[in-house]
Amino acid sequence: MLVIRPITQADFPTLKQFAIESGHGFTSLPVNDQLLQDKIDRSVAAFANRAAHKQEGLYFFVAEDTQSGEVVGTCAIDAAVGMSAPFYNYLLGKQVHSSARLGIYNVVETLTLTNDYTGVTELCTLYLRTSARKGLNGRLLSKSRFLFLAEFAELFDQRILAELRGVSDEQGKSPFWRWLQEHFFTMDFPTVDYLSGIGRQGFIADLMPKFPIYVNLLSKEARAVIGHAHEYSQPALRLLTEEGFSWRGYVDIFDAGPSVECALNQIQSVRNSRCFSVKIGEPVNGQTYLLSNTHFRDFRALIGTVSINQTTAEVIVSPSVATLLKVTNADRLRLVEVQTNDGSSATH
Repeated sequence: MLVIRPITQADFPTLKQFAIESGHGFTSLPVNDQLLQDKIDRSVAAFANRAAHKQEGLYFFVAEDTQSGEVVGTCAIDAAVGMSAPFYNYLLGKQVHSSARLGIYNVVETLTLTNDYTGVTELCTLYLRTSARKGLNGRLLSKSRFLFLAEFAELFDQRILAELRGVSDEQGKSPFWRWLQEHFFTMDFPTVDYLSGIGRQGFIADLMPKFPIYVNLLSKEARAVIGHAHEYSQPALRLLTEEGFSWRGYVDIFDAGPSVECALNQIQSVRNSRCFSVKIGEPVNGQTYLLSNTHFRDFRALIGTVSINQTTAEVIVSPSVATLLKVTNADRLRLVEVQTNDGSSATH
């Protein structure tokens, strides 16, 4: 069984290994010791000092195997992006070129550089080790964040964003970036992806085209991948779609992967989650739920079998599950039904 918990300083070696394993295009896990340590430090600080309202803060979680003690995955919530450093996206739009006198009417697609997501909350750093991509593990890792959002909604924006890794080959070469590199840059995709991951984004404002790009001027290969997620990110995209996330035309500026979003109060797991009082015992005719405690610093989440007494508003959990969730009798648990199909996942 996996349990989700906040990251700690002791998790650094595993986080570094994940950064190496995740490969090109996984911007939020750069292979850089200082940046990885900074992420841990930011998360530890955010959990140590609970904010009163939304502000910058990184809430970083890991998935720990309760039998082996091995950490097998990560996920995170960035409370407000673009506040300390610009957060860029391209917006896919349209321009009309017409002449009634000549009887000509043409609609062309454009890509415009924007900072529209500034201040929005981002779901990020979703990574599950290959050996753990089975059962409901991917679903737990992705959706556990929604219970945290539901419980501590005052810390987050009403718009929730997730960037999906765009199309690239095994060498990390992006067809979209190849076109940009040819016309505006002299750096390959892995280099710009790494620089962005470590926070050195000044080159974007310096070198990116300042005016909308006409999509029909891009290469055929570049046009074909706009708004498409990498094959490794397809399971993550399916999980987000079933939660209510949708693509509204925003894409990553490097690989053109889609950025999907949903209003916080419209996310299915947020809307449908409920809180019950804990009663420790043996569940009878139990069902499978995604469960979390309502603690902040000691947040825990897992998928387990419980039974619910609607009359007393109690959830009956086994002693072992109660221990993993760090709850006792009369504590509160937040839960939501979980489907039994799953897929592995990976995002930016």
